[in-house]
Amino acid sequence: MKLYYSSGTCSLSPRIVIEELGLPVSAVAVSLKTHTLEDGSDYYAINPKGHVQLLELDGGERISEGPAIVQYLADLKPELKLAPANGTLARTQLQSLLGFINSEIHKGFSPLFDRELSTEIKPHFRNKLGKRLTDIVELLGSNTYLMGEQFTVADAYLFNVLGWCGFVGVDLPGGWPALEAYRQRVALRPAVQRAMKAEGWIK
Repeated sequence: MKLYYSSGTCSLSPRIVIEELGLPVSAVAVSLKTHTLEDGSDYYAINPKGHVQLLELDGGERISEGPAIVQYLADLKPELKLAPANGTLARTQLQSLLGFINSEIHKGFSPLFDRELSTEIKPHFRNKLGKRLTDIVELLGSNTYLMGEQFTVADAYLFNVLGWCGFVGVDLPGGWPALEAYRQRVALRPAVQRAMKAEGWIK
């Protein structure tokens, strides 16, 4: 399998899952500025959407969209419990978490990265994102991870997007200390460390 990725993006999420599972997946870097691979070939020819992440299976099939990719990966080694079994209420709850992170947290960062938006309007979007972060704090409660004591693909995704806070002026430690403690807790996982080094988040 191949994972098409770009450092600093949401491709960190499946990379964490790959490291947690110990899967033999090769990584292919994509420049999102030029939409080319390291050899100069056109990434649009591989993924017409142009974004990462993208998982290419050994048979040539391709899966896009992070929540779908991480669930597919988790199901390759169900015994490691990165996702509850399909058809269970717990799996539906996991999908609900992934959907919330995707639509409310991940997309909440998008206007803050938009250089064409005026600085005057960005506080509005920071406030909106802040409300969603408060929702996550309530969902987390006193749990170690989002679904209790078991680390899942939802934690990989949330950790990924929380890593953007410092780049867009969102004070996670000051405003949401429980989430900052959660982020630091997840960061200590060996698989997370390996993924972050592989994608250039840390040295």
